Amino acid sequence: MAALNHEIAQERPFSSPEEEAFLNLLRTADCLDRAFQKTSREWGVTSTQYNVLRILRGSNPHGLTCSAIGNRMITAEPDITRLLKRLKALKLIRQQRDRHDGRVVWTQISEAGIELLRQMDPTIRGTPQKLLGHLSEHDLAELTRLLELARKPCVDAQNGVSCDGTPAPEFEGCEGTRRAEPRLSNLG
Repeated sequence: MAALNHEIAQERPFSSPEEEAFLNLLRTADCLDRAFQKTSREWGVTSTQYNVLRILRGSNPHGLTCSAIGNRMITAEPDITRLLKRLKALKLIRQQRDRHDGRVVWTQISEAGIELLRQMDPTIRGTPQKLLGHLSEHDLAELTRLLELARKPCVDAQNGVSCDGTPAPEFEGCEGTRRAEPRLSNLG
C-alpha cells in the first residue's frame, strides 16, 4: 500500500499515477502550509498576510497596486482588497491614491510592518530548512525541477486575479504593470 493511501485511509488503488501524484502534491502542500501557518501565527499574522508584507518590503518605498500584489503572491488570494484592509487596520501597511488617476491605489509597507518582518525573519528563514532539511541537495534540485515542470500547463499561473477576486483580464497597460514613479496622495 502506498504511503498516501495509508495516510488518508484509502483502501482502493488510485485510478492513475497522475491522480496519485496530484493528491500527494496537494497533501504535501497542505502539510507544509499548515506548518508555516503555525509559525507565522506566533506573530499574529497569517502566512498570506506575511506574504503580502514580504512583497511590499521588496517594493519599498514605492509600493504596489492591488493587482501587482496579487500577481506576485505565492498562492492566489480571492479578495486582496479585504486582506489589505486587515493589514491596514493592524497598521502594517498604508495606502495612497495616485494623484493622476484616483482609481489607482498604491500600497506601501509601514514602519510597523517592516519591524514585524525584522522580528519574524530569523524564524521564517529557518522554516524551509526545518521542513525540507531532511532532503539532499540533489533531491531538492530535482523536486524544484519537477514542481516547475508540473506547473507549466497551469494557465492561472500567468493570469492574475483582480482586487475583487474575479479573474482579471490581461494586464497589458494595467496599473499593476507600470514601472513609473508613483504619484501619491494620502488615503487617510
